[in-house]
Amino acid sequence: MAVLLTACNPTQDTFHFDEVTYSPRETVFKLFAPPDATCVVVVDKDSIPMSLQDSIWTATLKGDQKGKTYQFVVNGQVSPGVFAKAVTVNGEKGVIMEMSDTDPEGWKDDRHVVRPFQDNIIYEMHHRDFSVARPDAKYPGKFLALTEPWAIQHLKELGVNAIHILPSYDYGSVDETRLDEPQYNWGYDPVNYNVPEGGYSTDPYDPACRIREFKQMVQALHKAGISVILDVVYNHTYDIEHSNFQKTYPDYFYRKTKDGAYSNGSGCGNETASDKPMMRKFMMESVRYWMEEYHIDGFRFDLMGVHDIETMNEIRQMVDEIDPAIFIYGEGWSAGACALPNEQLGMKANIQQMPRIAAFSDEIRDALRGPFSDDTKGGFLAGVPDCEESLKFGIAGAIQHPQVDMTKVNYSEKPWTHEPTQMISYVSCHDDMCLVDRLKASIPDIKADELIRLDLLAQTAVFTSQGVPFMLSGEELLRDKKGVHNSFESPDSINRLEWLNLQRYPQVFEYYKSLIALRKHHPAFRLGSADLVRKHLEFLKAPRQVVAFHLKDLQGIDDWQQVIVILNASRQPQSITVPQGNYTIVCKEGRIDEQGLGTLKDKTVTVAPQSALILYN
Repeated sequence: MAVLLTACNPTQDTFHFDEVTYSPRETVFKLFAPPDATCVVVVDKDSIPMSLQDSIWTATLKGDQKGKTYQFVVNGQVSPGVFAKAVTVNGEKGVIMEMSDTDPEGWKDDRHVVRPFQDNIIYEMHHRDFSVARPDAKYPGKFLALTEPWAIQHLKELGVNAIHILPSYDYGSVDETRLDEPQYNWGYDPVNYNVPEGGYSTDPYDPACRIREFKQMVQALHKAGISVILDVVYNHTYDIEHSNFQKTYPDYFYRKTKDGAYSNGSGCGNETASDKPMMRKFMMESVRYWMEEYHIDGFRFDLMGVHDIETMNEIRQMVDEIDPAIFIYGEGWSAGACALPNEQLGMKANIQQMPRIAAFSDEIRDALRGPFSDDTKGGFLAGVPDCEESLKFGIAGAIQHPQVDMTKVNYSEKPWTHEPTQMISYVSCHDDMCLVDRLKASIPDIKADELIRLDLLAQTAVFTSQGVPFMLSGEELLRDKKGVHNSFESPDSINRLEWLNLQRYPQVFEYYKSLIALRKHHPAFRLGSADLVRKHLEFLKAPRQVVAFHLKDLQGIDDWQQVIVILNASRQPQSITVPQGNYTIVCKEGRIDEQGLGTLKDKTVTVAPQSALILYN
């Protein structure tokens, strides 16, 4: 075996985390590791020494090495490196791969889905939840389930146009050699960040299989006009001791506190150091790789509040150079104190310093259903007083609006977005109780008809708000998780979608579908600009437990010149005064019909209990 040792002179600007560069003529290995380390790369069973210059270890192996396995050994610590692109089962070894060999037919013609940020309608799903209990699924729980006609048909009929998939890279908590046994995890325990998870493939022992099937999934969704958003978890690793970061360059990639302990802003025992040049570079190159190799259309940053603002802005700038339609959003908080001060971090309060990056609004979420800290406490939906202002803040997209009194808004003392597209509007997601369970927990002895009314009312607030709407998969099926708050490792019996609910509660799916269509058909609900929102969105005087707003003077924006939305959480009918006009009713008492459900000429309108009323002229 011919071996050529090379020394390179890279800097942090020129080095790329492309640790294995393959060609039929030679394969080049590079590794960022300590300068005083002993480094070798083991290719199949051959141990190849690596040479060093500027902290980059390099070896070049002549000949065609495609299909061979490799591992880096740094001071006796063995790993596939931090940027493996193909791996063996359970991600233990890297595999030398010609990536174009994994492209499905027609992949070169596949393109990102391009749409304005405000037009996104996001549907968050876990691969296994979505398909494992579907009777006609050929590939239950797999990437390929999302290529099947039933799946595409359901998503298109519902009307969502962006699928947020929970972590889909190679993660640590599911043993890919035991997939015939019950195992479940959301996947927020990263191992190999740049390889699809083998547990979602049909053959985790074939390194190319997971890659090809992930691409087939993206391709099928793109053909349906649906974009794919990847949930990325750069803020922490599964643990420290076994992480590939730690095995290649101990302690470099993690933050420590002043007393030398590992900082734990993630709540998972560690936090990565995005502010360090090579961690920042890793994140940027990983995002770029998923965009270019897998045609990913957007990224949801887990615990974005752990990452520094500068890194998030550099990622946004890099992405804009490739495709400015790529949507980036994240959790604007951490799970504990970080080693960096909050003013340097990607917190919700700092979103105005992060142009074209969005964050989840816990203001609208908790205004509707109650605080995250106590599942038994309700909000607007449960008749709790003084939630109206926080709901109005969310409806406006967390911008500065002259009719929102920030002294009455939960969590935020001042507006935190420049544009409404920087706010994700939602009432529930994978993390925390789903909407049905929260309603049951916060409203004792709630009956099925009331639960459905409040479920539909909640989503009406979300989908008529000026932020970017987001929903948890299965909510269109009246999904529940048997009351489990944190189902990250609960069995399928808790997490799976109950597809029979389509027949049990057809009115729920029909309302969700019609509500989403209403938003898509009428730009008034997605103005996309803070100035336009301030100009056209006027809140109307309303009694307690009611929020009402008027989208006015819409000439040149919408076919509907005036739109009135009234959200009544009270158990009593409520009347409010609206501007004079000849109105057509399109939403009333749990039904939506854009062709009309009646007309109204009076200045005083009455809204049925626990329901929304939408009118236009």
